[in-house]
Amino acid sequence: MAKNNKQATGTFRDGIKARLRIISVLLFLFVIALVARLASLQISQHEVLLAKSEKQYVGTVETQFGRGVIYDRNMNELAQNIEVESVYVTPSEIRDRKNVARVLSVALKLDQDKVYKKLSSKKDFIWIKRKCDLAGIVKLKKANLSGVGFLPEQKRFYPKRELAANVLGFVGMDNQGLAGIEYAHQSKLKGTTIRQITEHDARGKNIQPLDGLRDSSRKSYDLVLTLDEVIQYTTEYHLKKQVERFKADSGMAVVMDPHTGEIYAMANVPQFNPNHYREFSQQVRKNHIVASSYEPGSIFKPIVAAAALDKELARPQDIYFCENGELKIGKAHIGEASDHKFGWLSMRDIIAKSSNIGVIKIAQQVGKKPFYEYIRKFGFGKKSGLSLPGESAGQLKNQKSWTDMSIASISFGHEIAVTPIQMVTALAAIANGGNLMEPHIVKAHIKNGKVVEQFQPKKIRRVISEKTSLQMVDILKSVVKTGTGKKAALAGFDVAGKTGTAQKYNMESRSYSGTEFISSFVGFAPADSPRLVILVMIDNPKGLHWGSVVAAPVFQQIAKKALRYLNVPSSKERVFILDQT
Repeated sequence: MAKNNKQATGTFRDGIKARLRIISVLLFLFVIALVARLASLQISQHEVLLAKSEKQYVGTVETQFGRGVIYDRNMNELAQNIEVESVYVTPSEIRDRKNVARVLSVALKLDQDKVYKKLSSKKDFIWIKRKCDLAGIVKLKKANLSGVGFLPEQKRFYPKRELAANVLGFVGMDNQGLAGIEYAHQSKLKGTTIRQITEHDARGKNIQPLDGLRDSSRKSYDLVLTLDEVIQYTTEYHLKKQVERFKADSGMAVVMDPHTGEIYAMANVPQFNPNHYREFSQQVRKNHIVASSYEPGSIFKPIVAAAALDKELARPQDIYFCENGELKIGKAHIGEASDHKFGWLSMRDIIAKSSNIGVIKIAQQVGKKPFYEYIRKFGFGKKSGLSLPGESAGQLKNQKSWTDMSIASISFGHEIAVTPIQMVTALAAIANGGNLMEPHIVKAHIKNGKVVEQFQPKKIRRVISEKTSLQMVDILKSVVKTGTGKKAALAGFDVAGKTGTAQKYNMESRSYSGTEFISSFVGFAPADSPRLVILVMIDNPKGLHWGSVVAAPVFQQIAKKALRYLNVPSSKERVFILDQT
């Protein structure tokens, strides 16, 4: 019996030892597996898991601050930044989504169903509305809604609203330039992008407040333009008034310093407010002065006369037979723009009275190749170099493809398309002594209140001699004194210029319209010592359409106000000053 008990006890002990060995082996294997797992997590999968962790618990919000200010030449602000707030939500923190959606939609003037859809998202951070009006922000802060937060941002603001809007352009929601100066000089104006990391707990609740984003001290370059706020306003006012008076489709005007190429004013009508640019069509927002081209009509005639004088093929007093109002070239019959039937006219009178047939005779005297070369020298058929986006080169056929009618048509501004900036720059070359100056609209770059880069006038080339320039000034003075430009005359100042009335070409019918015209005037004052060259173009005026009636008076008003503003002395005042000295 004792022996059996002893054997049973031994068997029991052996069983326990076996179990202990098994448990020890299992524990050892578990430890080995645990170490292997930890090694895998900490070493081989570390980067992947870290990225997943950051994606789940960390978010990034980007805002833009410190976009450069745009000034006119006298440091008046044309584009600036204002402090605003944007609204975001953390959906997991919102309990009553319907109520929150209702409050948000009313305060921010949004569609309630779209807001509710955003509140139902599984994302941790969702914008509700960027750069809100103050009234909406005040309402929401009073409501004190759980899950609704506010972020400081900067919004682009144009304090002068429509003033020079087509030149300045506008920016998008993230302050990226979309048009005009804002687009062309984005790299200088862009400011600073600030990134804020936001952490969330397991339920998606923000545990790090979204603050510290405001950093308006960090910004890029400011731009100083050549525009003058006063001259720009004057130009826009009188252009708009005339467009409305004649119920025209649109109007354009440019004011330039002929000696430097600096642009004092660049006006487009109809206008738009860049603070609300989405409310206006792309056609209205377009800067047609650089981006659109037109057949210039008779304002192109001075280019013909200048070429003939510069080649010494003619003199201002030389006379030409103007065929009593009808000239036949091949099968085509060309008449005068008006009902006048001219006989013999001098070159001076051909330009003053705007004879189509007379200017054809001058162009034929110059010849196809030289005429084409002068057109190119004056800058037509190529971009002007102005630092604005979307500039057109206009349309100028290569001389080799000209037909027998081309030299005739181009001489009075048909069969060629030019941009307003090309036209005003070409006339500036006639006014300033014969030099083609590159037009420019940016005067300087500023950083931290100091000028870091200033842009100087750039001469492209000499186009005509000083002698030719003086002869052309005298001829263009006669246009205003005795010719078609009488309504551009200015008390106390000699004015030189040229009227134009171009029939619009209809692409569908492939013919010139008998009812639609572009009325224009381009000129400079004071004629013998020009401070300003001004181009006015009015598209499709109703009723009267002659450039002498529609466009010339606008030139007169702009020149009158601008010369007075610039303190340019009249002829009598200059004589008085000389007498005193």
